[in-house]
Amino acid sequence: MTSNAKLRAGSGSERPDKPPGIFSPRYLWVTIGACALVFLGAFESLAVTTIMPLVSADLDGAALYALAFAGPLATGVIGMVVAGNWSDRNGPVAPLVSSVAIFIAGLLIAGLATDMTIFLLGRLVQGLGSGAMNVALYVVVARIYPSALHARIFAGFAAAWVVPSLVGPFAAGVVAELTSWHWVFLGVVALVLIAMLMVVPALRMLRGQPTTDAALRPAWALGMIAWSVLAAVAVLSLNLSAQLDGPMVGVVAVTAVIVALAAVRPLLPRGSLRAARGLPSVILLRGLVAAAFFGAEVYIPYLLNDRYDFSAALSGLALTGAALTWASASWLQGKLDDALSHVRAMRIGTALVLVAILTAVATAAAELSPLVVIVGWLFGGAGMGLMYPRLSVMTLSYSSDRDQGFNSSALSIGDSLGGALALASTGIVFAALTWLGGAWPFAGCFVLAAVVGCVAIGVAPRVGDGVRAEA
Repeated sequence: MTSNAKLRAGSGSERPDKPPGIFSPRYLWVTIGACALVFLGAFESLAVTTIMPLVSADLDGAALYALAFAGPLATGVIGMVVAGNWSDRNGPVAPLVSSVAIFIAGLLIAGLATDMTIFLLGRLVQGLGSGAMNVALYVVVARIYPSALHARIFAGFAAAWVVPSLVGPFAAGVVAELTSWHWVFLGVVALVLIAMLMVVPALRMLRGQPTTDAALRPAWALGMIAWSVLAAVAVLSLNLSAQLDGPMVGVVAVTAVIVALAAVRPLLPRGSLRAARGLPSVILLRGLVAAAFFGAEVYIPYLLNDRYDFSAALSGLALTGAALTWASASWLQGKLDDALSHVRAMRIGTALVLVAILTAVATAAAELSPLVVIVGWLFGGAGMGLMYPRLSVMTLSYSSDRDQGFNSSALSIGDSLGGALALASTGIVFAALTWLGGAWPFAGCFVLAAVVGCVAIGVAPRVGDGVRAEA
């Protein structure tokens, strides 16, 4: 019996059909430490989205606005592949510690930046660390918790967004207005250090768990790491293509997309790009919903700030509501468990995300009240909350001990690369439509996100009927 099967079967007097909860003494510190890391990632993500209009104006980086978001997602792919391979070889402890250290370095570089080039460098380093950290945390879940608790711990991860969702965007806006946006990044460093203090007991527990037998331990996947670097370079090139003139924009953009898709293919389960049923469609759907939702979300504070004169703090509140509905829907789907099938959750979730994006399209195109997109985005958050924990649970259910790292990495790669390609594409659309003036550049970005959302609706029913991994 594998180590993961032993965990699923339980031990001692515990009944296998009724495992202890995620806050029981056995899992308490693992849960606290993992959720703390998710918490700081949530705060950083929401804070940066809120203050980026101010950073862009201060560093004269409007032309590179999208790259500040797409760049970290691109380098995150490299971190995911390395962390996934490393975790399959030696367990997630060393990858987790290393990724947090890299993340801190990126925060310091971005927080101390005085020009856009240095700021973007910091963001790229941040992405490398956060991508690796996410994969390491997924493997922590797979190695420590029985499968019956997977839905609950992933719902706990979503719930870890609640506090930063309540105070993160607004607090980041207030800090940026009263002091400087630099302190938003530098302040997160303290949160990371606190989270690491909390996760130490979890790391000790992991060191006590058996790892993959040496004979079955995967080799270093240097070829896959090289593919991940090529994919990241392609995404960055796609972002920078908007700076070119004439027909070269289209040539470089199309080439970059082709190279990115070709490079990512070996990093995903076979059949992912053609939506094969089961795990391949789970991975593809994660990328599509990330592309649709985040491709639109990063422009909502920008729209509110530019067209409706919202302050950074007020525009951040638009994201707060969506984050709260995300966490609430995630908690609800965890309670529903088997009462709501995975396929039905995906269908409902993709529909809600599309509705939210369409409210953004209408707001920008028809110059409607900003309340339309603020309220509409609540539905998008709910849709993501329904889908994200389920996609994570399905990924682990399709995985064995030997490929948990690879599949967890693939899920995060789909997430990050989907978002990165969408952000790079919306950056090109935004630049191309700037000459029209008004809110048309924003409307164009939202329309592109809506198209991706429609594709996601088509893929949603294909996540079921795959082959589960044996215990």
